[in-house]
Amino acid sequence: MPTLLHIDSSPLYGHSVSRQLSSAFVDQWKSSHPDATLIERDLTSTFIPPINAEWVTAVYTPEDSRTPEQKQLLTLSDSLISELFEADEYVIGVPMHNFGIPSVLKLWIDQIARVNKTFSYATGTPVGLLTGKKVTFLIATGGIYDAGTQMASYDHVEPYLRTVFGFLGVTDATVITAGGASALMRGADRATFLAPHLQAVQAHAQVV
Repeated sequence: MPTLLHIDSSPLYGHSVSRQLSSAFVDQWKSSHPDATLIERDLTSTFIPPINAEWVTAVYTPEDSRTPEQKQLLTLSDSLISELFEADEYVIGVPMHNFGIPSVLKLWIDQIARVNKTFSYATGTPVGLLTGKKVTFLIATGGIYDAGTQMASYDHVEPYLRTVFGFLGVTDATVITAGGASALMRGADRATFLAPHLQAVQAHAQVV
């Protein structure tokens, strides 16, 4: 049976649009896969330190030559990478922060983008090792950044995520964006705003 890795990165919890979308996806996916396995990873409640020189040295030290301290430094990274390989599919809730991804999501990416683990240069060119996987990005943005709009070039969320995951071998990617969420701060009805986005999420989760 399939395994889904569910990742959230918004600090707003109950007020988060991206969390509500990812929760709807998971509920629909579980309904369509009643015997499947779900892995939950909340990045806002996971302590992920920034990488440093010692971490980089440990990564590039041959595995059989690593000191106990180096192995300990990579324990979290190994665990996060194991979740990616265990799952067949990923759903990731992502709010836009300052035109990019949240800092906690970037910290996670820095831990899981590891040479000879999730990508390789063994052939002389980069090869992603997370093959046969698919990902759904559920993005919430305060403004409207759709292609063709005046602010489209400010969106560094979708291009970055597609690039990183494609580099790691995950090229089957779907993006569903709830744009204009700042209207909720100005009193817009939440249910009305969310309705079309939830419908799109649920429809997608039925077929993946």
